[in-house]
Amino acid sequence: MTATATMTAGQSAYRPSDDEPFMNERQLAYFKQKLMDWKDDILRESKGTVVNLKAETENHPDLVDRASSESDRALELRTRDRQRKLISKIDEALRRIEDGSYGYCEETGEPIGLGRLEARPTATLSVEAQERHERRERVHRDD
Repeated sequence: MTATATMTAGQSAYRPSDDEPFMNERQLAYFKQKLMDWKDDILRESKGTVVNLKAETENHPDLVDRASSESDRALELRTRDRQRKLISKIDEALRRIEDGSYGYCEETGEPIGLGRLEARPTATLSVEAQERHERRERVHRDD
């Protein structure tokens, strides 16, 4: 089921627009639903992974098959770990929706922008603040 399939009929056609007040009730409801659907998809996938990992406990007599299986298992576990961290970011974004800070840059307090939020609903920094942050990271990494 897609994210829009779980939305109500009125919301499914809705897309936030710059022509309306930023982070009005309708936009907040839209992003909240988008985040919850995303989280549900991740949780559904992770349940499938657990089933697959349990089924994949068979012993492979061939060393190459065993190595391949263990490599696949390690990759799957790394993917799940990244998704666990993503769920944490989604939960943080949902908390920001509840406290009224969602959609605003943590660094400057300025609106993040609908395009950026549409592409990355967990964003906490505006494009400009994110670029500054990445430049600082590169400078410190080069030390």
